[in-house]
Amino acid sequence: MNTPGPAGGENPLPGPSIEPNLLTVVADSLVIIPTYNERENIENITRRVFSLQGDFHILVVDDNSPDGTADVVKGLIPVFPGRLFLETRKGKLGLGTAYIYGFKWALRRHYNYIFEMDADFSHNPNDLLRLYEACATDGYDMAIGSRYIDGVNVVNWPMGRGLMSYFASIYVRVVTGMPIRDTTAGFKCYKREVLEAIDLDKVRFSGYAFQIEMKFTAWKMGFRITEVSIVFTDRTQGESKMSSGIFREAVLGVIQLRWKSLVNPAKYRLPKS
Repeated sequence: MNTPGPAGGENPLPGPSIEPNLLTVVADSLVIIPTYNERENIENITRRVFSLQGDFHILVVDDNSPDGTADVVKGLIPVFPGRLFLETRKGKLGLGTAYIYGFKWALRRHYNYIFEMDADFSHNPNDLLRLYEACATDGYDMAIGSRYIDGVNVVNWPMGRGLMSYFASIYVRVVTGMPIRDTTAGFKCYKREVLEAIDLDKVRFSGYAFQIEMKFTAWKMGFRITEVSIVFTDRTQGESKMSSGIFREAVLGVIQLRWKSLVNPAKYRLPKS
């Protein structure tokens, strides 16, 4: 099997640099896991993903975690050669830029299905197979792991946070018009064609608003999107990255997205082939 270049590297910018002698990966799917202080979780989540029957590779994008998360990943790379990859960045640059970095990395290596997943087991690795099937078998362009199809499928969240998330999704649906129930979900599968069509350099948001922006852009471009019901379980190890700033960005960002879609509809047209 060809391997996609160096197992690790450093680049402080949102987009990864072009490695010399870049090889094409012989694999179908890449799971991107952004990390910051996830030492307690990263080995277990890696082993769980690789225990699945699917042809999954993992890219960990670590923002220079002071707890040594990257060192744990480096120790696992020889255990999973050609399947586990690490990219390190110089600091905590935000969830959105970590995923953009990972998307570009994946597209240059010709993966067909590209996943977003948290490191903390809030997303059940077994559901990767269901998201994959929705795209690879059922023909959807994006599959979203949704907490809100069958009621509220959230475990271990305080009631206040659960209600905030649920009503935030309603707010986003009302403002944007998207027919998506879990608009802030961060567990997703993209066909590569979706990420190729979106101008990743112009994605502007980072936290919850990043997740909304990616869905909104794909929807406005006319890609087929489905939701797969999952149970979201709050982390038991490590600390949450949620903050009031991230929530505020989402509230204001939704209004900006809707406004810009009205004044600049050309942004959401698919590029001509």
